[in-house]
Amino acid sequence: MVACPPGVYSDNRDTGTMMIRSTLTWLIAMLIMATAVVHAEPHIILPKHRIEAHELAIIVNEADPLSRRIGAYYQQRRGIPEANLIRVRFDPHRKQMSPAEFAAIKQAVDAATPAQVQAYALTWVTPWRVGCMSITSAFTFGFDKAWCSSQRCAATRVSPYFDSGSAAPFDDLGIRPTIVLAATDFAAARALIDRGISADGSRPDGTAYLLSTSDRARNVRHGIYAEIVRRFSPLLRIEVLEADTLRGRDDVLFYFTGLTQVENLDTLHFIPGAIADHLTSAGGVLIGGRQMSALRWLEAGATGSYGTVVEPCNLPGKFPNPGLVMQHYLRGATLIEAYWKSVQMPGEGLFIGEPLAAPFDFLEITRRDGALIVETWSLAPGLYRLEAAPTVVGPYRPVARVPIGFPVPPLRLPDSGSGVLRLVPTRPAD
Repeated sequence: MVACPPGVYSDNRDTGTMMIRSTLTWLIAMLIMATAVVHAEPHIILPKHRIEAHELAIIVNEADPLSRRIGAYYQQRRGIPEANLIRVRFDPHRKQMSPAEFAAIKQAVDAATPAQVQAYALTWVTPWRVGCMSITSAFTFGFDKAWCSSQRCAATRVSPYFDSGSAAPFDDLGIRPTIVLAATDFAAARALIDRGISADGSRPDGTAYLLSTSDRARNVRHGIYAEIVRRFSPLLRIEVLEADTLRGRDDVLFYFTGLTQVENLDTLHFIPGAIADHLTSAGGVLIGGRQMSALRWLEAGATGSYGTVVEPCNLPGKFPNPGLVMQHYLRGATLIEAYWKSVQMPGEGLFIGEPLAAPFDFLEITRRDGALIVETWSLAPGLYRLEAAPTVVGPYRPVARVPIGFPVPPLRLPDSGSGVLRLVPTRPAD
């Protein structure tokens, strides 16, 4: 008597025929499964290179209905753990908060923050300032006047996160970079969140626009434009324009300029994940200022922007370095990481936008001529050890050494047919 394979049952009407058909079906299924194992999608593990959703905490003001609604929507859309939703309460109808009041709130937030959290997202527009600091820098560093100019036009403390290679800033540096999901109504907040999410891994075909304006005091970033073109033109289109405005473009991925007011934003189309800002004194004064608010960039379709909340003077170190924004963003970092790492002295600067947007965090793998062709830009230059294992838990064995330069070319790795490969950094590039 032959036992039926699992899932095969006899039928009294035609037992022999049914058994044969069922056995054939089972054998075909086994062959398909075996083929699937042999040709399984390769699994490649890259080094940690960005902050993930479970590492972000949302801070909500319970006294602000819009803040609560934005926080709930963002948590749901990004899959933020419930434990990472932190609730505080304060009067939302003011532009600034006193350092004493902030200290009590910060203490409560620190106590409620899960250990794995590496960054914060605030869900309100007001207040945007704590004493002489922006509220994003106050949550990142704690209030300290060392982050503010001691006298007019003075430099401030330098951020340890500036141009950092860290993908875990709290673990490595003891700070949690902070950004505001800034919007004056829920429709605008929802649109901002949705386009940030749609940007993920999109590898957008956009252009970086670097404007050299007639405003000499605010045009201080133009001196680095030539180096940006040299370094990043192999990766994306860059246009340097001697102009006060950009008009009628439908592919804006980056837009950096220096003016008090930026015209013609309504004629532009910003690609999801786009970053844009204008170097001026009070872009971080989000409502009621005499200069253009950084909010105008988000309302026009950008996903992130930046502005200062007190007079910074035109020290370039107090504003985003466009080349560093691009460098970290193109390497797969999130918007919050790329923007924060680009500002040397961020104490007076406010970061706004959708923090987890990561348009260049992609990994594409194809099989070709007995090898795996791996495309990603999320590897810093250096020497890596390629390791292989039957499963993600190991054990891993070394396979090869892989040098990585910039820009990262497609990698040709050995194809084991199944199992797991991982790249482990051994040293940075010289």
